Amino acid sequence: MLSLVPPYPCCIKPFEDYGRSLLLSFFLFFIDFGLKLKIVMAEVKPEIEVTEGEVAPVVPEVAAEKKPNRLDRRWTLWCDNQSKPKQGAAWGSSLRKVFTFDTVEDFWCLYDQIIKPSKLVGNADFHLFRDGVEPKWEDPECASGGKWSVSCKRASLDSIWLETLMALVGEQFDEGDEICGAVASVRPRQDKVALWTRTASNEATQMSIGRRWKDIIDVTDKISYSFHEDAKRERSVKSRYSV
Repeated sequence: MLSLVPPYPCCIKPFEDYGRSLLLSFFLFFIDFGLKLKIVMAEVKPEIEVTEGEVAPVVPEVAAEKKPNRLDRRWTLWCDNQSKPKQGAAWGSSLRKVFTFDTVEDFWCLYDQIIKPSKLVGNADFHLFRDGVEPKWEDPECASGGKWSVSCKRASLDSIWLETLMALVGEQFDEGDEICGAVASVRPRQDKVALWTRTASNEATQMSIGRRWKDIIDVTDKISYSFHEDAKRERSVKSRYSV
């Protein structure tokens, strides 16, 4: 199991006005700038002239750069702000890709600098999905799947979300290939966190994932699983499994 203890402080500048636009261009600019600066600094070598008869000064060797801790998979964070939907806009038109990462260091840099779910405006969502999988029912990886859901108060939303993120990127599920991603949803009445999986019909696998997730987020209330296919057809979705 991969350790997710933050290895060092982050240096990416924080978001300044997330509620309106996420300032994605600034975020990506500073990541790109930081990487380029890192490369340039690594290439700078001290030039020391030594004349005949002089003893060359001892130059301390620069410690080898620490290798990043690679994750088993690449993950992408998405944001969907439906607080002011445009009339006639298709579902998913407000979905935006924020950042893709594949190291422990980048995960913590992203988490430390981005706004927490509890601070999002109403009717907004965060999605963390495997890279290449879009947080939509129509995505081939999600089409035959479903989701485990837990309702929570605003005070516990951030902690449940963080525990879920660490479980995903830290590969804490035996059925890791079955996991599509997770969603944190802020709603006027009650917030929710959901765990999306690929094969809804595999009850044994879904029950195993549900029990494990419930233990990870440390909730005592019953959590339920619903099929995406049911959600497409019915407004009120019934629970298929529960733990």
